[in-house]
Amino acid sequence: MKITILCVGKIKEKFYRDAIAEYVKRLSRYCKLEMIEVTDEKTPDNASDTVEQQIKEKEAERMERYLKEGAFVCALAIDGIQLDSVQLSEKMERLAIEGNSHIIFMIGGSLGMSEALLKRADMKLSFSKMTFPHQLMRVILLEQIYRSYRIMNKEPYHK
Repeated sequence: MKITILCVGKIKEKFYRDAIAEYVKRLSRYCKLEMIEVTDEKTPDNASDTVEQQIKEKEAERMERYLKEGAFVCALAIDGIQLDSVQLSEKMERLAIEGNSHIIFMIGGSLGMSEALLKRADMKLSFSKMTFPHQLMRVILLEQIYRSYRIMNKEPYHK
């Protein structure tokens, strides 16, 4: 299976880059992993709702270029469904059985994603009602994908 993590912005902090690199290495035995980063827009302080919407739309345009026909698209969104690790593993396994050979996980920028981009998704997934930095969400998502493969393969994982 091919997994694409499509996200806004570059990772600046070394500790996040190191954690991401570790999970990319671990996942290499289970899937073909691709990380795509699109440029983020600078958000001015005290930006109006209109300006914030324009920023989300610009970032969405950049992301839409990478959405492949036939791929299952999952947007990380605070109002998405919440799954436990076993349920996520089961969902990924079911997608593979149904012939979906490519899953794209989208992580928006600091303002989130545009409504149009969220509507384009086949599924919206929430990790919590809390807000997390989008850089940290990459690490959390990669860990959960790794955990999903460990569960699918009936390999031990930390509970």
